[in-house]
Amino acid sequence: MRKLIIIGLLVGLISSSCNDAGKKEEVRYTQDSEEINTLKAAINDYEKGDWQSLKSHYADTAQIFHNTQKGANIDAVINSHKESLNGLSNYGFLDEDEEFEMVVTDEDHTWVNYWGDWKGTISGSEQEIIIPVHLTARFENGKIVREHGYWDNSAMMMAMQEADTTKTDTIK
Repeated sequence: MRKLIIIGLLVGLISSSCNDAGKKEEVRYTQDSEEINTLKAAINDYEKGDWQSLKSHYADTAQIFHNTQKGANIDAVINSHKESLNGLSNYGFLDEDEEFEMVVTDEDHTWVNYWGDWKGTISGSEQEIIIPVHLTARFENGKIVREHGYWDNSAMMMAMQEADTTKTDTIK
């Protein structure tokens, strides 16, 4: 009887193990996903100044927090981008050393994180500025519904002020 119980338990364990092996485990971390490709496309659209295409990657109700605790919609963010890029002769993200990752949280939220360097050239002075940037975007149904962006813009602001001062000194 004892042997029968032990054999029964072993068969149950083996059967259970086989069933678990057949189950597809959900990916909780990756560096290759559709969501990552969407964020890459959004960054590419930003670099090209293709604002309509950039907007297509965001849900209508998306809240975006770039260096602030106050959320904005994508239209306001695009207007802010246009305004802040006015004094630049070119801009974009450097491809080397950039990193993307996607994580699924315990609450089943999908987030994509990006780390990279943004480079811009100040019009007039042609001074180049490189700023480290971190973006994190939450996705639902293939669209960005929430985004946080963090960078220190002070180097660009000082370079633009310096270029304005130089321009003013030249006019005198």
